[in-house]
Amino acid sequence: MSPFDDAPDRRGSDSIKWSRYAGRDVLPLWVADMDFAAPPAVLEALHRRIEHGVFGYGGPSPALTAAVLDHLRTEYDWTVEPDWLLWLPGLVSGLNIACRAVDGAVLTATPVYPPFLSAPALSGRTLQRAPLACADGRWGWDETALAAASTADTRLFLLCHPHNPVGRCWTRDELQRLADFAAERDLVVCSDEIHCGLILDGQRRHTPFASLSADAARRTITLMAPSKTFNVPGLGCAFAVIADPALRRHFRRAMEGIVPHVNVLGLAAAEAAYRDCADWHRELLDYLRGNRDRVQSAVDGEKNVRMAPVEATYLAWIDVRGLGLADPAAHFEAHGLGLSDGRDFGAPGWLRLNFGCPRTTLDAALERFSAACRNA
Repeated sequence: MSPFDDAPDRRGSDSIKWSRYAGRDVLPLWVADMDFAAPPAVLEALHRRIEHGVFGYGGPSPALTAAVLDHLRTEYDWTVEPDWLLWLPGLVSGLNIACRAVDGAVLTATPVYPPFLSAPALSGRTLQRAPLACADGRWGWDETALAAASTADTRLFLLCHPHNPVGRCWTRDELQRLADFAAERDLVVCSDEIHCGLILDGQRRHTPFASLSADAARRTITLMAPSKTFNVPGLGCAFAVIADPALRRHFRRAMEGIVPHVNVLGLAAAEAAYRDCADWHRELLDYLRGNRDRVQSAVDGEKNVRMAPVEATYLAWIDVRGLGLADPAAHFEAHGLGLSDGRDFGAPGWLRLNFGCPRTTLDAALERFSAACRNA
């Protein structure tokens, strides 16, 4: 039995994911947090920090900085200098700060994580959208659409890497073509790499966008966090990696007066996560691969629904347009399954399913998924 089979019961807790359907027989597989307990090493670090007893203003320690830099070097062969790091209370804050720090219109590709679509407007920026392409069951970039969507006013490109919700782990060649696109138009790239530790395809490896070349590093704001990989999003800890001093100053200036200090418990958790959880991480990926395969098999077994293979994340992006439903999310909810509505990602007719849960929960959810498909 895997330790991931025995997850804490989150019903009746402070969980946003589970409280949405409190008092209803609906399994929540929507918002992107997992139902697994945090790694034992993270829990031990938190207990030590709590036992200290003082929770004054805090900041990243030299040990945390070293853990992050060692992790980036070991996992991604990416050498980062300590002064390139800027700590944030969350990755969504980083997206919004990037939009404020870079003057001009903002370009992104849909479907995409909803804050990519809301952050530009909240920052008084024009949002420019280009659709991703899906050919032969594989998502990719439509470079013609990207070029058509960009204008002389475009200054910032928001990149989701690995991609939420389509589950792609972009190849080095795909990233290099995006880097060439950005260089030709002199764009800053804000690369959301929060799912970089969740590569499920064993033949692939995450490549930080900024590691492609000196030019890519110069124009990139990389956003990372331990929150998705180690399931600690409620502790509010993320960071930006910005190599270029001028771009780093603009980003820091946009933070001033509105971005709070990172939670001291989040800092303690991050240090333990990056330094002490490699074995737990390997076991997690094995478990998620099994869950992914269960979801793929269930979707493949139904008519009029489909999904592309999930290379990264614990999120399945499912096309249910063939069912002819006016409101797909409501239909599946009526069958006891709470999924994310594709409309929020810029893609009506699609649903996102979070398979970061114990097998018993997932198997019950997939039975409900099949019933919803057959009753459409």
